[in-house]
Amino acid sequence: MSRPTGDVQAFAARATDADLDELRARLAAARLPEAETVHHAAPGAGRWEQGVPLADLVDVVTYWRTGYDWRPFEERLDRIGQFRTTIDGLGIHFLHRRSARADATPLILTHGWPDSIVRFIDVVDELADPKDADAPAFHVVVPSLPGFGYSDKPAATGWGTEKIAAAWVELMGRLGYDRFLAHGGDWGGNITTVLGGRFPAHVLGIHTTFAEAPPGLTTDGLTEVEREWTEETSHFWRHRAAYAKQQATRPQTIGYSLVDSPVGLLAWILDKFAEWSDTDDSPFETISRDRILDDVTLYWLTRTGASAARIYYESHNSLDPELRVDVPSALTMYPRDVEKCPRPWAQERYRQIVRWRTPERGGHFPSLEVPEYFVKDLQEGLAALLAAHR
Repeated sequence: MSRPTGDVQAFAARATDADLDELRARLAAARLPEAETVHHAAPGAGRWEQGVPLADLVDVVTYWRTGYDWRPFEERLDRIGQFRTTIDGLGIHFLHRRSARADATPLILTHGWPDSIVRFIDVVDELADPKDADAPAFHVVVPSLPGFGYSDKPAATGWGTEKIAAAWVELMGRLGYDRFLAHGGDWGGNITTVLGGRFPAHVLGIHTTFAEAPPGLTTDGLTEVEREWTEETSHFWRHRAAYAKQQATRPQTIGYSLVDSPVGLLAWILDKFAEWSDTDDSPFETISRDRILDDVTLYWLTRTGASAARIYYESHNSLDPELRVDVPSALTMYPRDVEKCPRPWAQERYRQIVRWRTPERGGHFPSLEVPEYFVKDLQEGLAALLAAHR
């Protein structure tokens, strides 16, 4: 393992009291529409068919203004360890938690949209220093994607998933980690796939909850459950993906609302936490209000609603159809995720699947929804990747 370089600087961010006061003032002065016109007033997914119900939004806005405290999140980031470095002219923010264990393996965790480093802050400690001495330990690195959180906003096009993956290899090298494991979901899953496919000399193996098959595969030979997965995915992209089309084609237009209106930002993000989580009604059945508000407030304070949306403009449907991943791969398809890839399809891209799991619970944000299961599954999946090298 090479030694870390001096190009990495410690980092700490503190929102000013004035910024937080302004946020509360904007929340107090919010102009809201009338209630949704849906036929499902009782609790259940039908209440959300036009988007975030007014009553739910009012409750969260009230709590955000009068009960939520941003400072514990800042303190949590400091305890984990925050840093920044500049790669290809862009400042990259990341968390870095070194394990106390001598046998720890470097691991990079990549988030997606509409989450952020918030996706992983509740699992970093257990991955670095597990309570179970027999579980594997990791030196954990959690970067903020370009345009997200405390990373810089790209001032020109080009920061798509291929460039981000290359930047992650550079980042890990600067930390002294020439070879490492990688995990991701959502855009992080896409980037993790690129890492495994493009950089096998550096990537020991990948674990992802978001597998992408090559295009053009048929449903011949799939099980009934696998066929249902493909139908659900197709339905999602036909009927529930307007947000992706907007951000892939007109991120600047929606960006004005996301940067100017905290209520608009909250609704845009909360809608996805609700729809993509394994819940019957509200996302708060499994994810705390504070954790979701940590995520939304991070977007608000860093004014990254537009810059984060641009990852869709840069990379939507851009994964190389010929890309193959030959390093060991572990894949987990959570039941309520918006896309689930059948194993026969996944095997066309991920050529060495050493572990495959389909849990009974969990959605698009498993590290926030089912953190204990997520950590155990990730530990076992990563252990299987390491075992493949022995």
